[in-house]
Amino acid sequence: MTWVKICGTTNLEDALTAVEAGADAVGFVFYEKSPRKIDPQAAKEISDQLPDDMEKVGVFVDADSDSIRRTVLQAGLTAVQLHGQTSRDSVWQDARPALESVGVSKVIPMIPGNALQNGGIFMSDDALRRAFALLIDAELNGASGGTGTTFDWDATRGMVQSISLHLPVIIAGGLTPATVGKAMNVFQPFGVDVASGVESSPGKKDPDKVRAFVRAVRDLDRKTS
Repeated sequence: MTWVKICGTTNLEDALTAVEAGADAVGFVFYEKSPRKIDPQAAKEISDQLPDDMEKVGVFVDADSDSIRRTVLQAGLTAVQLHGQTSRDSVWQDARPALESVGVSKVIPMIPGNALQNGGIFMSDDALRRAFALLIDAELNGASGGTGTTFDWDATRGMVQSISLHLPVIIAGGLTPATVGKAMNVFQPFGVDVASGVESSPGKKDPDKVRAFVRAVRDLDRKTS
């Protein structure tokens, strides 16, 4: 079954909709410039009312491992998603296990899809061992994630499939209920991640779109299983 994350959650109603729809994870964005930003205490109040098996993923942009760990503990997170070189370097250069350095063992580094068109990426063996999965998202005007745009799927298909041999891949960037099936067919990813594609406005989810997105994933899962 494909792992499904509904990102940019800002309120309990939307989080419970994701649970009811059958998603595997919700994402909380801890980035001042994001329209989906949430503070740790508000995220904690939501997390406490979600099932134990629901992943609560914190999204961090250019944050150091100490600040990430503080937020993880305050918000009750189970995984972290790292955007920006500063975030990745801080975690990978910390000699401690991720459970000690950032407070959780599941670490998801993000890379922009266009990086795969420009010669690929380098991840050390240590980083590969410590990563739960790799998120590939679209980048637009310096913003990585939540842009509502896609990266070039055809140009990156081979590279993504190669990466998938070593590390689970999560696809994001402009996904919608109508396009997620195509992304799954192109990449056969471990997971898919959506924010703007299931919103009525930035930070507010459309329940029908959330349900349609998860349903589209599960329908294709059944057809290809």
